[in-house]
Order: sequence, then structure tokens, then C-alpha cells
Amino acid sequence: MADSASDCGPAGIERLRAQIAACAACTDLPLGPRPIVQIGSGARILIAGQAPGRRTHLAGRPFDDASGSRLREWLGLDEGTFWDPAKVAILPMGFCYPGTGRSGDLPPHPECAPLWRRQVLGALTNLRLTVVLGRYAQAWHLPGTMNLSLRDAMQKWRSRWPEVILLPHPSPRNSSWLVRNAWFEEDVLPMLKACVSELLEMD
Repeated sequence: MADSASDCGPAGIERLRAQIAACAACTDLPLGPRPIVQIGSGARILIAGQAPGRRTHLAGRPFDDASGSRLREWLGLDEGTFWDPAKVAILPMGFCYPGTGRSGDLPPHPECAPLWRRQVLGALTNLRLTVVLGRYAQAWHLPGTMNLSLRDAMQKWRSRWPEVILLPHPSPRNSSWLVRNAWFEEDVLPMLKACVSELLEMD
């Protein structure tokens, strides 16, 4: 691990990335360890997600799937900007594909966040906006909202704006939720896209 959170320049980020890539703390992963994160010292936007899916694991880059296409649309980002670590950091709660259960992908492995998360967040000193996706990321970044339904927690978004925003997971499985909650696309997404654009245009 990096010596300290103060080692957060480009060289420190590169060392941290190399250490994460070599992590083999979890021994029961169905496809073996392949930590997938995106971090850069200049990133102003953090996407805090769940864990890579199978397709993402095979592709080797985060959100390289249908969920990623919807998320990029929500953020107003093209692929080049989204996958630029100098602009966008992507840090799931579990760095490796956890496998699939009866109702979808399994939860992120619990070893990952205590081992790496505070260290990586401490190194990302330029972050201005954290986008929280999914219940496991919500529990870490917004623990005070876990007694609320997703809808109720999201409708309090202005109280955390513009530092943190909770979104539904962009998985196609959540399409029915989006239909039932049209206010999300009407009220939240225009503000989110404007904020992301402004952050990326900052000197």
C-alpha cells in the first residue's frame, strides 16, 4: 500500500494503481482477480459503484456495458471523456467481478473496501462531485440514508448538492423504476449534466 494519503500526486497515484492491480486478497473469485478501477490525480468527478459485472471483467475497463451506456447518457459524457482518468475516477465498492447468483451479480466482496477505499479516496484530492450508484456504495458514502427507500433518499438530493448525488443504478433492470419516477430525468439529470460540464471546463 502507499505510504500515506499525502502521496497523492501523479507518481503516487501510479504506485497505488499498480498495487491495486496486483491485489489478490480474494481467493474465491469465479474468474480470478482482475481489479478494475480508474483513478487519476486530476479527476474532479468520482463514480462510486458496486462491482464489475462479467462483461466489464472481460473487457478490462469499468462500465463497458449497457449500464455504462445509460450512465454516460445521464452524465452527458462521451466515451473518451468518461474513460479519461484525469477527468473521471471510477471506484467500485469491490474491484473484482464477484460472480452471479440467482437474481443477478453477487454483492461486492467485503474485503475490498476496508483494504483500499480510504486510501484511494485520500489520494483523489481534486474531487468535487461524487456520484453514488447502488446500495453498497450508498451504505459507505451516505450511511444516514439507508433507512429510506431509494426514491425518498434520492429526493433529498438538494441537501447534498453539489458535493454528492445518489442515483439509481443505471442497469437495464431498473428501467421500470425510471418510468415510475419521471421526476428523476426531468428535474435531476439537467442539473447533473450542467454540473459535470462545468467541472470538466474548470482550469
